[in-house]
Amino acid sequence: MSLEFPASPPISRRTVLAAAGAVTAASLVRFAPGAGATEGPSSYTPTWASVDRHPPAPAWFQDAKFGIYYHWGVFSVPAFGNEWYPRTMYVSGSSENNHHKQVFGDPLAWPYHNFINGANDKSGRFVQFAPKLTSAGGRFDPVAWAQLFKAAGAKFAGPVAEHHDGFSMWNSRANEWNSVAKGPKLDLVGLHGQAIRGQGLKFLCALHHAFNFTGYYDHVPAQSNASLKKLYGQLGATAENQLWYAKLQEIIDGYQPDLIYQDFNLGRIPEAQRLNFLSYYYNKAVSWNKDVVATYKDGFNNRGEVYDYERGGPAGLLTPYWLTDDSISSSSWCYTNGIGYYSLKAILHSILDRVAKGGNTLLNIAPMADGTIPDGQRGILLGIGDYLGRFGESVYATRSWSSFGEGPTKMGGGSFTGPKAGTAQDIRFTRTKDDKVLYATVLGWQGATTTISTLTASRFPLAGLVSTQLLTNTAGSYVNLPRPTQDGGGLRVAMPSATAPFSAQAYVLKFTFSDRIPA
Repeated sequence: MSLEFPASPPISRRTVLAAAGAVTAASLVRFAPGAGATEGPSSYTPTWASVDRHPPAPAWFQDAKFGIYYHWGVFSVPAFGNEWYPRTMYVSGSSENNHHKQVFGDPLAWPYHNFINGANDKSGRFVQFAPKLTSAGGRFDPVAWAQLFKAAGAKFAGPVAEHHDGFSMWNSRANEWNSVAKGPKLDLVGLHGQAIRGQGLKFLCALHHAFNFTGYYDHVPAQSNASLKKLYGQLGATAENQLWYAKLQEIIDGYQPDLIYQDFNLGRIPEAQRLNFLSYYYNKAVSWNKDVVATYKDGFNNRGEVYDYERGGPAGLLTPYWLTDDSISSSSWCYTNGIGYYSLKAILHSILDRVAKGGNTLLNIAPMADGTIPDGQRGILLGIGDYLGRFGESVYATRSWSSFGEGPTKMGGGSFTGPKAGTAQDIRFTRTKDDKVLYATVLGWQGATTTISTLTASRFPLAGLVSTQLLTNTAGSYVNLPRPTQDGGGLRVAMPSATAPFSAQAYVLKFTFSDRIPA
């Protein structure tokens, strides 16, 4: 993740020629219902005019709302600072540099690749990123991870396949610094993909390698060994840009990800290579007969791809459909000793806020180097899953309404705004795709009467209202409520009791209309 380089605003970067905007029937392919893919071009060329015609956010992605990924890799071994340890351990005077000298030795004598190849620290303890499967006596169980993600309510999940550090978590031919040739001797991406798809989830791969050779290792001395030059991003621009593309091709060909997430600094990749990647991925998806998603922070545009906010989101409604990636911890994206976590309420309320504003949340967790997911993280994930299991009809497969909500708690407003817990006065709206049901999710219990100030009589006529219900503690069951009243202060709903009849992180009112929801 980028800790120092905020993402650019979500604006398109190319003006497409008017002639290129004309799409003929011959250039489109329509797949049969249930085949897995929707209408889009039958082939792509590496031009903006072509890739901009790719549908950026397919229905499965807009329906999913919540996904999980994880920063887990070589940088998890020192478990200090954050996932930028491979860089900052070389920055003289940094806390990571001082820690490294104390525990391992001077980084010039005890370099980062020792964590890959394995070496003794100053106390004589052997350290290496080499998680073992539980079937081999270790603590890494990809199936158990995937089961946890499903229990958390995620609809898509996957690993950081390569972070800025240059270590590929798959059986790479282009990069000998990979998890099959070294360390674990396991195809980690392959194991994750098999387990995650086995739970019926879509599979994502996150690639952060654009920064590997555009600044991450700027404090590492020049290497004389050709292989070490590759790891530390010192091959030179031409070779590095080709390696960037080759790694993406391997991920696409080998694992057929439903979503490829890329971190920042794509703007430093030659435009031709960026277009090569997009057209290659989209053409492969056509051959697979399925819809895929490519996300970005910079370097692409939102005509064919999905813009990603890091640790944030918009202050209000935003189209086209967007994504935010956030972490379960405010301090680090990877596991560190003493790592702290956001509260369940803050994370869940932020998910609900983002859904109401027309976006998805990709939540990062931070497993330990040996493959253990700490109990604190498991508890938060299961808490999210408990809520979505009960009230998921107001989240999954919904769409944003003409207002995202109301209340005093300001959430979003850009990247790096973080998750926040709401109050009982904060309400978020979603609607069904047929536009007949409006959900009002109240981020707390207001009391005997719930007031929704947005829904005044002049703005929200109730003529077509068929029923008003409170979603109960059991999925698919409801308490029928009296017909609401309206006055200058908004819409007022009489609740079953002054105190909450059950415990929940938020409470959902369901308004069903005979025809369309009033705009």
